[in-house]
Parts: sequence; C-alpha cells; structure tokens
Amino acid sequence: MTAAIKFVADQMLGRLARWLRMLGYDTLYPQVRDSELVRLARAEGRILLTRDTHLGRREDIEVLFIDSDRVQEQLKQIIKQLSLKIDNIMSSRCTICNSLLKEVGRQEAKDFVPEFTYVTHDKFGYCQSCHKFYWSGTHWQKMEEFLCNLN
Repeated sequence: MTAAIKFVADQMLGRLARWLRMLGYDTLYPQVRDSELVRLARAEGRILLTRDTHLGRREDIEVLFIDSDRVQEQLKQIIKQLSLKIDNIMSSRCTICNSLLKEVGRQEAKDFVPEFTYVTHDKFGYCQSCHKFYWSGTHWQKMEEFLCNLN
C-alpha cells in the first residue's frame, strides 16, 4: 500500500515528511514556491500536505489540509483520513532525501557506523544518494512507542 500513496509536503511540515518516510511513504519535502508544490502534486500524482489555508482550498489537485502544528496529531489525522498502515517503521526510505534504501551487511557499514553498532548489528540500510546508514538502534523503540500512542 505504501507504494500507491505519494505525498509532497509544504515547508511547514518537515517533521511530518520525515515520519512518513520512516513509515515507507514516498514523501517529497522541497523548499520551493507554492506553484511548484502544485506542479509536483499534479505531475506525479502526489497528495499535497499543507498547513497553508490558501493551498488547502485547491480543487485541481488532491490536497490534505493538516489541522494541527503537532506532528503526533498530524500523523493521526493522515492515518485516519487516508487509512494509512503504520506497521512498517523504518522500512525503505531515507529520512533525509526520500531515496530508497539499499540493504547492506555489516562489512559494508564497518567504516561508517560506531564500533558498538557494527558489532551488535548484522543489517543496515544505506542511502546511495546521501550516503547515510540506518540501523535499528535504541531509538527504534522510542519511535515505535510514539507510533503506538497514535491510536
């Protein structure tokens, strides 16, 4: 299901964009003018996420006006209104650039992650675009708790 729904988020929704990427949703977060956000939404079949009331009234593209300025409430709203699944935390996307992650083994990550992480983890996600490594560290549990509190 994550492959079917794609988003583009306006400048006020950076934290939300990162969370959607963590959940595996293709989410653009460009720092561009409103007209470019609309063009991207239309050209790529993306849902525009916005807190801008003017953009929120557009009828020529699919828009979801985000009511709250708190990321937990924003996620609740999107999950409810679009029936999103949230069972795939840290799945497949770079939280920085939105690129798909490549699964790599310990040896490929050796020189790029902390020694303890290297010793205690076998699998890593690697972003070929921005060269960031991901692994399921202790922060995973905190993120899972955050998501559990959405219900």
